[in-house]
Amino acid sequence: MVSPAILVFTKTTGFRHDSIPAGVEAVERIAADLGFTTEHTEDSSVHNPLDLARFAATVWLSPSGDVLDELERAALADFVTGGGGWCGVHAAATAERSWPFFTELVGARFIGHPPGCTAGEIEVKDAEHPATAHLPKRWSWTDEWYSFDERPADVEVLLEVDEDTYDTADLAMGAPHPLAWHRRLESGRCFYTALGHDAGAYADADFLAHLKGGLQSVLPAK
Repeated sequence: MVSPAILVFTKTTGFRHDSIPAGVEAVERIAADLGFTTEHTEDSSVHNPLDLARFAATVWLSPSGDVLDELERAALADFVTGGGGWCGVHAAATAERSWPFFTELVGARFIGHPPGCTAGEIEVKDAEHPATAHLPKRWSWTDEWYSFDERPADVEVLLEVDEDTYDTADLAMGAPHPLAWHRRLESGRCFYTALGHDAGAYADADFLAHLKGGLQSVLPAK
């Protein structure tokens, strides 16, 4: 039987997003809609086999920097590869840079973004995934446009940003420029979205449906 709980983890040792409280509240509402309770923490010690067994999935909501010790890293890796779900949001791509497994987990490493939140156009690459099925083919959105060190491998890309629709500064990746994707990692399911910088995103119906679909996609069958 799947545990009816979701862990929301927001520890930061680097940049801290002001949107974290709004994001936590949004994930709590989303989880409740899906029939799950939530536990929010910034205590990394929850990443141990006994505690993680209480959860169906974990949402890493804009953590930053190295936030786990070696035993905690091993516990998270075992949790995901053993069938637990992992959902990464926005700054999750900036976390755990010294841990090679996390690169595989999150998919790609953040290298920067143009200044501020700006408007741009997102292309939906998978119109059937729960995180994107509600969106138009081209979605107008305002956010920080993350660039990555490489395009994620062995993933299914869900969203790409059209670099012609915003000022890339010196951070152009060229096409394609992925923003959200999902994958299987052994028995676990993983989802990452680069969106969600601003607190206002967590009150936007389209973004909330995107986040809900992403979380839903990593949950084991109940």
